[in-house]
Amino acid sequence: MNPIKIGVAGLGRLGLIHADNIYHTKHVELTAVSNLDKQVNKEVQEKYSIPYSYTSYEAMIENDELDAVCIVTPSGFHTDHIQKALDRGLHVFCEKPIGLNTEDIKKVIQTIEESDLVFHLGFMRRYDEDYVFAKQMIDRGEIGDISIIRSYGIDPIAGLDSFVEFAKQSPSGGIYLDMSVHDIDVIRWFTEAEVKKVWATGNNKAAPELNALNEVEIGTATLQLDNDVTAFLVAGRTASHGYHVETEVIGTKGMIRIAATPDKNKVTVFNEHGTVRPTSQNFPERFKEAYINEIKEFIDCIRDERQPSVTALDGLRGTEVAAACQHSFEKDELVEITY
Repeated sequence: MNPIKIGVAGLGRLGLIHADNIYHTKHVELTAVSNLDKQVNKEVQEKYSIPYSYTSYEAMIENDELDAVCIVTPSGFHTDHIQKALDRGLHVFCEKPIGLNTEDIKKVIQTIEESDLVFHLGFMRRYDEDYVFAKQMIDRGEIGDISIIRSYGIDPIAGLDSFVEFAKQSPSGGIYLDMSVHDIDVIRWFTEAEVKKVWATGNNKAAPELNALNEVEIGTATLQLDNDVTAFLVAGRTASHGYHVETEVIGTKGMIRIAATPDKNKVTVFNEHGTVRPTSQNFPERFKEAYINEIKEFIDCIRDERQPSVTALDGLRGTEVAAACQHSFEKDELVEITY
């Protein structure tokens, strides 16, 4: 079996995770990387014996050996990088969000739909065993009709200072687009419905300097879907215990809670602090297997000449809802969404 040759664009924390997963996937070759930092390129190239490295994305995709790219560049570049890869005849895996501007996303969706190339969007929770198990229960009708969903995504407070420094240099797009797109996607996936109204609020109790940067350390949103499901979101950067991702689904026949406590493993510690359950400290730890599974699915789709279940339209809807939440927060008003 000839290996599928992939280039990874962007070598930040998540880019390095994808590079490692690609390297360890059977019948796949990590052929090239592109990143602005030459030193990082050199270190990664040597670690994985990568044939090519570039400081330019455009230069990397000109490499005729490549079959596909994994895009983990800053969000504002995603639609442009997707378009250029497709124009070069490359299959595309792109991290969330698909983009920041809805008109740009719609244009690139048209190219994706007109192409026979595989496009895969990095909503990794769809490949997490716990979320897949819950989705299967919902689809079998085991909790009846969904009425309410509550979803938390809160980063550890240990990273708050570094985020403040990052926000001073470059806007994140807002906490809803930066973080809540995963929760929004899960809500759409579980309910198979669209969001029609949002109301969002937020504050900066731990980092008031974010007020001047139009950022929030913790934001909330209430969503009403077109099937009358109500969803509540919390996105934050102040979890003192670690990395907290939790989803609760309430139905007419039962209720599901996914990671009600963000357990690191099945160990319980008994010491001077009482009974303690160690918790996940970051997203690479919590969703390690999900990141592996989604890359495997991307490769399988290329081999089988099919498209994954997660689509570019899912990416567009996530961006639209997140942008509506940000608008609601900034204007302090209820926002209705039209598609």
